[in-house]
Amino acid sequence: MLFWISCFAAGLSLCLTVWVFTRPAVAGRSPTDMPEGGVLLRLAWPWIQAGAAVCEPFVSWRMRLSLRPRIRTAGLFPYCKPEHIVAMQMLAFALSALATGLVSLQAGLDPSRGMLLGVVIGLVSMLLPRRWLSDLGRRRQGQMLRELPFLLDMATLCVEAGLNLQGALQQAAQHGPEGPLRAELQHALADMRAGLPRMQALEELAERTGLAAVRSLVTALVQADQLGMSLGPLLRSQSVQRRTERFLRAEKQALEAPVKMLFPMVFCIFPCTFLIIGFPIVVKLLSVDY
Repeated sequence: MLFWISCFAAGLSLCLTVWVFTRPAVAGRSPTDMPEGGVLLRLAWPWIQAGAAVCEPFVSWRMRLSLRPRIRTAGLFPYCKPEHIVAMQMLAFALSALATGLVSLQAGLDPSRGMLLGVVIGLVSMLLPRRWLSDLGRRRQGQMLRELPFLLDMATLCVEAGLNLQGALQQAAQHGPEGPLRAELQHALADMRAGLPRMQALEELAERTGLAAVRSLVTALVQADQLGMSLGPLLRSQSVQRRTERFLRAEKQALEAPVKMLFPMVFCIFPCTFLIIGFPIVVKLLSVDY
């Protein structure tokens, strides 16, 4: 009877623990309250928000100026701020240091060494949120570069058919492929409808994307608007240039593939190959009587 009571108490404690830690994920948080992410980010976001309120006074302006462009490039603005990234770093430090300390105690390691090891691993784990932020921004920029030529082609066709620039961008945003560039273009068009000047909205679009190609396009459009140039040939030349750049990037990645394959071939494939080839030879040599 006591055994079953203990099992019931352990199961109830486990269920309560799971409910406490998973309740923020199922408590009805709307997508406008937090950035898009996986289950881990959704579970940790309430604690990240709580830590952000604590870390906010300690985030320097230099750190804010460094993190804000990366947050915009990753598409996390305005839900995520620099203090949220710092809170992620503190949370990663605490969890990794605690886990390392528990593992070291279970392994019978000296407590002082276990504490030192936990601090070292915690400091290393603080780099993970910034690495995640940079990787997210690079993936998003790569996707936008793939979408840009098609959106430029659609805008070129609309301009040559008689629409103005804003109407052409509206059609491109409406019928273009799903992706971050289309979302940023829709954001810029919403700013224009709200009363923001067209060229200023496009300049803010270039700042949010962080892409030199979009910056070059916006600069060309500003110059064309000031000089009264025709937009059709300008957009078509920009589209051709973007497609050429995409082909060159693909060619560069193809040329880098053999270099990237060199390390696994030398340290993983070649030793196994030499082992398979040399093992029968070694066995044959050892079995010969001299």
